[in-house]
Amino acid sequence: MARGRPKQYLSLAGRPMLWHAVRALCAADVVNVFVVLAPQDGEFSRHDWSEFGGRVEPLFCGGATRRDSVYNGLVAASAAVDVDDWMLVHDAARPCLPRADLEALIAECSADSVGGILALPVADTVKRAGKDEAGVHRVTTTEDRAQLWLAQTPQMFRAGLLAQALRDATGPITDESSAIERLGLRPRLVTGSRENLKVTFAEDFAIAEAILRNR
Repeated sequence: MARGRPKQYLSLAGRPMLWHAVRALCAADVVNVFVVLAPQDGEFSRHDWSEFGGRVEPLFCGGATRRDSVYNGLVAASAAVDVDDWMLVHDAARPCLPRADLEALIAECSADSVGGILALPVADTVKRAGKDEAGVHRVTTTEDRAQLWLAQTPQMFRAGLLAQALRDATGPITDESSAIERLGLRPRLVTGSRENLKVTFAEDFAIAEAILRNR
């Protein structure tokens, strides 16, 4: 983001982005929120988390990738979490998670044998690209969007199953669902909303700020 500090601590609606992501989880029936942080993180303790009544526990075990961080967090939290407990993995860069989306995910996945993720059906036309001899990106084909969804977070799986999937998976793992899929399982898709945007580009700050202030 080129704003001089880690993205999760940038201010949105008067609070760090991470604070809003934590609040979204605490609004539902979530027992504990384990916040996986870089081992050298010195910013977390500078903010007030008392509103959440001791439900927030920082774990200074973050890794080089999302996969590493989530797996390390599961291991660090294992003393307080049973292997059959449901674990929700959420991204600090999604501070606008609506409570209704979270409750729908919990309700639908709690009755599912595998678990699942929040996601959105693709609404735009999707083009596959390639580069020509001059290095210019050009359309190679148009994909069938009817079968395409955009993955969001939270993603909800049993703690033991997720730890096994992350530990054993080979190749690129871009989210928790992709690790579960490597076990031959098919996670459930729960329809989310566009409000649950991932703050990635500079202009996303204005959108997230508007959503949060409107609430």
